[in-house]
Order: sequence, then C-alpha cells, then structure tokens
Amino acid sequence: MQYQSILFEITDGVATLTLNRPDRLNAFTEAMHEEIRHAIGRVEQPDAARVLVITGAGRGFCAGQDLQDPVMSGDVGATLEQNYNPLLHRLHALPMPVIAAVNGIAAGAAANLALACDLVIATRSASFLQAFARIGLIPDAGGTYTLPRLVGLQRAMGLAMLAEPLPAEKAEQWGLIWKCVDDDRFADEVAALARRLATGPTQAYALTKRALRASVDQDFAAQLATETTLQREAGAGADFREGVAAFLGKRPAKFTGK
Repeated sequence: MQYQSILFEITDGVATLTLNRPDRLNAFTEAMHEEIRHAIGRVEQPDAARVLVITGAGRGFCAGQDLQDPVMSGDVGATLEQNYNPLLHRLHALPMPVIAAVNGIAAGAAANLALACDLVIATRSASFLQAFARIGLIPDAGGTYTLPRLVGLQRAMGLAMLAEPLPAEKAEQWGLIWKCVDDDRFADEVAALARRLATGPTQAYALTKRALRASVDQDFAAQLATETTLQREAGAGADFREGVAAFLGKRPAKFTGK
C-alpha cells in the first residue's frame, strides 16, 4: 500500500508510525485509518519490530477526528466500531511496548489514543484536550475507561466536561503520562527510549503489559494467579536465561526478545 496520510518505517527494531496530515493537524480520516490498519499489520508480523512509536508530523500530534470527513455525516458510533475500537484493541494486544510521542496538541480521540499506549512522552509545549463536549459528544476512543483510572473520577469529569487543554507538565504531575521533556530534547529522548526498549526483553515487556492491564479489573487473588501464569512463561524464555547469565557474569545482557 502507498501511504498518503501516514509515514511508516522500521529501523533497528523500532517501528515508527507518523500521522502525516500536518495541514489538518494530522486529523483522522477514514483513509488514514485504513493506512494505520495496514501499518499495524506490518508491525504484527513475527520479528518485524520490537517497539512501536506513534507520533505526528508538523506542529502537533493530532487534532482528533476530522469533522469534515464524510464518515462524520452519518452514524458517529459507526466510526468507533469500524476504526477506533479495533485499533485500540490491537495496540493493547501488540507483544511489544507502544510509545506515544506527543509533539504538540493531542485532542479528542487522538488524546485518548495516546493514553491507550504503554508509555506517553510529550514535549513541554504539548497539551491534551478532551474536546468532545465542545461539539456535544462524550469522550471516546477509550477515554471514559482510561481517564478515571489514571487521574481519578473528579479530574476525569473536569477534563471531559470543561474541555480545557491540560498542559503536558501538569499531565505528568497528575500521572496521566510518563514524561514531559523540553521541546529541544524531545527527539533525542524519544529515540533513546525507543532504542532502550528495542534492545530489552521484549517477551517480558509483552507479558508485563498483559499483567498490568489485567490488574485493572481483577481482584487480588486473581492477579496473583495471573502473575504466576505469566511469570512461568517468562521464566521459560531465552531472555530470562540470558539475563541471569549476564547478571552472574557481570556483563550487559543481550536480549533477543524470545
């Protein structure tokens, strides 16, 4: 597929998906979603990549859904069923870390897409905006699930109902994102984080994602059982054996992601 709305590359185990409609602040369209689905399919191929970075071209991450896209003239819920919900499920299921590199405004569905990633790193000039109330909608793309779990019900209500931008620095203080960095250091910080994860124990990262996400809806006993099952799987992997050997040999580990 020839991409028109995104850029995509895989280098040294790092897959980078760049939303690329800078003239429209990278707003989502039906065509963009089709290209994203194709790119995620490439990431899902065995041994294709060990980390995925999602970012935006130009001066912002993404303005959310493009309201001028024809899909918005019909059943608004249909685009969630066809585009956003399947994408979020696929991102959660990817057996690798997913980084949202938020380089500017992340609004509406784009804000919640970023928050659905495993780690969110943002420029200090970035902000997160639950813009839905401004056009008479509710937060979607997982926002009503993610927000109260990350920042509590009161802050989630404020973000959703008041539809005011949340600066990246405050988002970090609230625990909404992993890290806020100065704009001039952003590219280097993202690259370093991606390299670190791409050379890490990818299988253990995948199992960690499963364990932490399961904890949201499980009781203590069920979570202990999940830990036991997933730790057994991790302990049978080559990365565990390499990690132990490297520790005992006082050398850096060379993980293969297996």
